[in-house]
Amino acid sequence: MKRSRIFTITAALIAALSLSACGGSESETEAAAQTEAAAEGASSEALTEIKVGASPAPHAEILAAAEPVLNEAGYTLDIVEYTDYVQPNLALEAGELDANYFQHGPYLEQFNEEQGTDLTSAGTIHYEPFGIYAGKTSSLDELQEGATVAVPNDTTNEARALLLLEAQGLLKLKEGAGLNATRNDIEENPLDLEILEVEAAQIPLSLQDVDIAVINGNYAIDAGLKVSDALAVEASDSEAAVTYGNVVAVRTGDESGEKATALVEALKSDTVKAFIEETYAGAVVAMF
Repeated sequence: MKRSRIFTITAALIAALSLSACGGSESETEAAAQTEAAAEGASSEALTEIKVGASPAPHAEILAAAEPVLNEAGYTLDIVEYTDYVQPNLALEAGELDANYFQHGPYLEQFNEEQGTDLTSAGTIHYEPFGIYAGKTSSLDELQEGATVAVPNDTTNEARALLLLEAQGLLKLKEGAGLNATRNDIEENPLDLEILEVEAAQIPLSLQDVDIAVINGNYAIDAGLKVSDALAVEASDSEAAVTYGNVVAVRTGDESGEKATALVEALKSDTVKAFIEETYAGAVVAMF
C-alpha cells in the first residue's frame, strides 16, 4: 500500500510539473509576441513623415513608388493630391507641406514672381513631353484654314505649346520670343489657326470641341491619352524638354534639409527610374 501511494503521489507531481512547464512555454511565447509587436510599433513611430503635395499622375504615382526607398532611410510619405497648379504652391508656402512635386522650373519661377512666394527647387526629377493630340481633325496634314488649336493659358506652358506648333511648321514666332512666347508673338500663321488659351487641366476635356490641342504630359496621362497616339511630341533634345524638367519644390532654405535630401535621393533611385520606364512608355522621362 505504501509503495502504491508513493507512486500515485509521484505521478501527480510529474503531471503538475508537466502542466507548469506548458504554462511557462505559453507565457514565454506570448511575451515574445508582445515584445515583437512593441518593436514593430516603435520602428513605425520612429519613421519621420514627409508631407508632399502632388498632381495625381504621374507625380503621386512616382512618389508612391519611391516610398519603400524612403522607408528604408527612416521616412514615411503623406501624399496630398491636387488637381490644379496653384494650391500646392500656396500650401507649401503656408507650411502645410514639406515639399511639392508637380511643376517644372520655369513655372515655379513665374509663380514666385507673380504670387510673391519664396519657393525653390531641391532637385529635377523628370520631364513630360508635350504632345499635340487630335480633336475634330485626325492629322496635322488635314488641318483646314481657321482650325482651332487649344493651348495652355499660363505663360510658360503656352510658350512651350507654341514652340511645338512652330516645330511642326504650323506657325512662326517672332525672333527671340522663345520660352516667353504668347499668341501675340505669332509672326506667321499660314492657316490662320485660331489659338485658344485654355486652363491646362481643362484641355483634355475640350478635345471634342477643337481641331487639335497641345496638352501637358501629366494631364494627358490623367485623361488616358498615350504619347504614342500624339500627332507630334517634343524632341528629347529640344529647348523645352531640357528646360521644363519637373522639380521637387521646397521653401527656400529647406533645399539642403534632411527631408528634402532624402526625398530627392529616393526619387532619383534605380527603383524609381525602373518604375518610370516600365509604367509610362515614354510619356514620362527620367532626368537622372
